[in-house]
Amino acid sequence: MIEGVNINSSKQPGLGLFRATGIYVGAILGSGILVLPAIAAKEAGPASLLAWALLLVFCTPVAFSFAEMSRQQPDGGGIAHFVTRAYGRRASAVAGYLFYFAIPFGAPATAVIGGNYISHALGGGRGTALVAAAFLLAAAFASNAVGIRMSSGIQLVLMVLLVGLLALAVALAAPFARAGNFEPFAPHGYWAVGGVASLLFFCFAGWEAVTHLAGEFRHPERDLKRATWLTLIVVGVVYIGVVAASIAVLGPALPGSDVPIAQLLEKGLGGLAAPLTALAAAVLTFGPINTFVAGASRLGASLASDGVLPRTLARGAGPGQVPTASLGLLAVMTFLSFGAAAAGLSNMQFQIGAASACFTAVTAFGLVAGIRLLPARTPAWYGVLVAAVVMLAVLLISGWALVVPLGLAAGAVWAGRPAGWGMPGWRGLPARRLKTAASAGPLEAVPPAAPPPARP
Repeated sequence: MIEGVNINSSKQPGLGLFRATGIYVGAILGSGILVLPAIAAKEAGPASLLAWALLLVFCTPVAFSFAEMSRQQPDGGGIAHFVTRAYGRRASAVAGYLFYFAIPFGAPATAVIGGNYISHALGGGRGTALVAAAFLLAAAFASNAVGIRMSSGIQLVLMVLLVGLLALAVALAAPFARAGNFEPFAPHGYWAVGGVASLLFFCFAGWEAVTHLAGEFRHPERDLKRATWLTLIVVGVVYIGVVAASIAVLGPALPGSDVPIAQLLEKGLGGLAAPLTALAAAVLTFGPINTFVAGASRLGASLASDGVLPRTLARGAGPGQVPTASLGLLAVMTFLSFGAAAAGLSNMQFQIGAASACFTAVTAFGLVAGIRLLPARTPAWYGVLVAAVVMLAVLLISGWALVVPLGLAAGAVWAGRPAGWGMPGWRGLPARRLKTAASAGPLEAVPPAAPPPARP
């Protein structure tokens, strides 16, 4: 009960279980599956399948840790909010900057991957790929501009189509599978599997994005965990099924393939594979961009409410509202980054590496916060502890890409210097967000932040 109103009322606005699952699946199941099976097979051979499986197992405690923290206190600040509760605003500003400013790196790279696939399917060239990528970016920002409910409905339909299409690709290609294509299983040794795992994290990032949307759930106390289970099942079946089929069917040709999913479809559909490949690429690209933009735009408004970003970006920070200013700034930065890549001033490898390093750091931040926020010595606490150690190890082997999160961290510390906090020693919600919550009505009121645990 909140202000005398039953929060389980069926008339309460917000995301239901299936819309929420569509958002989750869209965040995780991204365009990386279009190209990374071939890249991973080139680095580790058929043993790369182990890296996919290990990451899926590893992401399980990560997913449920974030779901549990979001369930306890849904907030648009997501991981930045968790870090605030655990370690204070300085650390929170760093986590928020890492996620918000990673979008202009990751979104253009994701769009270009999808654009290249669409161009290949349509028989076009680089110009066609860039036009398709620009259209996908514009569609994701436009979808979020009309509101999260409309956006989630679109994404749910697209995710159903996508999973069906990938299942069709695997089923049609199955008769062409050969057991001999799994030999030699580890041509470069099993150490190569570890190196591939850090690269493949690009396909498993996204749990941190959904934490920013927890306040939009109709029943977060119930549906967060249910949506997490459904997403793990869907993503696990799709990833393992597609990668195993790619290895078994394409064999030695897989490492040199730029379009493994297209080749799977061509095995069973021939000429009909081209339009289906274009459809799959569009959905796989739109889904993660749509979800990450939704989460980041709300995070930006939350950070602005807290005084870490300019106050003008705080418009639309309340649940159910559209954070128009924050969304607009993200769009400008994203299209500038996309323009730089199109002009040859940047490349996709740099953008993917920078985004992956930032998202890995954000995930590590959230897990380290979970060690302090979750009840000690419970199964969830042990799970987040192990996941945090592994995630920090993955971050340390990110190489040159660490430059980007380190630079953003320095910027966040500068922005959060004492003169910029406005209220030194702050531990609760800022006055601006309390005013927003109060004016939103009883159903949308934001609960006060829990006091941080006492330091030893």
